[in-house]
Amino acid sequence: MKKKVRKNSFWVLLFLVIVLLCMTAPLYAVYSPTEVDLGSVLQKPDIVHWFGTDSSGRDVFTRTMYGGMVSLAVAASSSLCALLFGIVYGGISGYVGGRLDTTMMRIVDIAYAMPSTIVALAFQMVFPNKILGLVIVMSLTSWMTMARVIRARFLELKKENYIILAEGFNIPRHVILFNHMVRNSFSSIIIIATFTFASAIVTETSLSYLGVGIPIGIPSWGNMINGIQSYVLNGKWWIVLPPGVMIILSSICVNYVGEYLKEKYVS
Repeated sequence: MKKKVRKNSFWVLLFLVIVLLCMTAPLYAVYSPTEVDLGSVLQKPDIVHWFGTDSSGRDVFTRTMYGGMVSLAVAASSSLCALLFGIVYGGISGYVGGRLDTTMMRIVDIAYAMPSTIVALAFQMVFPNKILGLVIVMSLTSWMTMARVIRARFLELKKENYIILAEGFNIPRHVILFNHMVRNSFSSIIIIATFTFASAIVTETSLSYLGVGIPIGIPSWGNMINGIQSYVLNGKWWIVLPPGVMIILSSICVNYVGEYLKEKYVS
C-alpha cells in the first residue's frame, strides 16, 4: 500500500507543479499572452520562444501557462459548484426518501437525458458574461452523478445503528447529515470529485474549441487548440502540442490525486 501511495505521490507533485506554474504565470512570463507581434509569426521553438510562436506572433509558452490558469480555474469553480449542489440534493433525497426521493430522482433522470453540449450552446448564446456562463452551464450539467452516488450512500447509512441512535437521541438533523453521513461518504465524494474535475477540464476545452467557451481574446487551452487541423496539416505542431499535453497531463494527474487522497485518508 505504501508503495502505491508513493507512486501516486509523483502525480500529485506533478499536478501541483502544473497548477503552480499556471497560477504564477504573471510573475515570471516575459511576453504578453495577447499582444500581437507580426515580426515573430509562426517561429519554431528556440532559446527565445521556448514553445515557439503562433500565427499572430504570440509566445506559445506564455499562452499555455496563462491558458492553464483560466482553464483550471473554470474547471475547479464549476466542479466545486456541481459537487456542493450534488451533495446537498442527493443527501436530501436519500435521507428523506419516499415520494420526495422518487420525484427528485426523476428530475435527475430528466437532467441526464438533456444533451449537455446543446444546453451549453443555447445557454452561452444568451448569457452576457461568457466565463461566468461557462461555469454555470458546466455546473448545471455535471451535478447529477454526485447526487445519485450520495443518495445511494445515504440510503445505506440511514439504516446503520449509529444513525438510528442519533435520531433517537434527537441530535439535530444537520449534525447527523454533515458530521456522520457526509463524513462517512468521503471516499465516494473523492472519487466523484476527481472524475468531475478531470471531466470539467476536457469539457472547457471542448466548448472553447467549438467557440462557445472562453472568449477567443482570453487564452485558454481550448482556445489554443482551435484550428488544430490546419496547424497540424501545415506542420505547425508546436502551436497545439503544449496545450494538448497539458490537457492530457492535468486530467491524468487529477485522477491519481483522487487515488492518493482515497488511499492516504480513507483506506
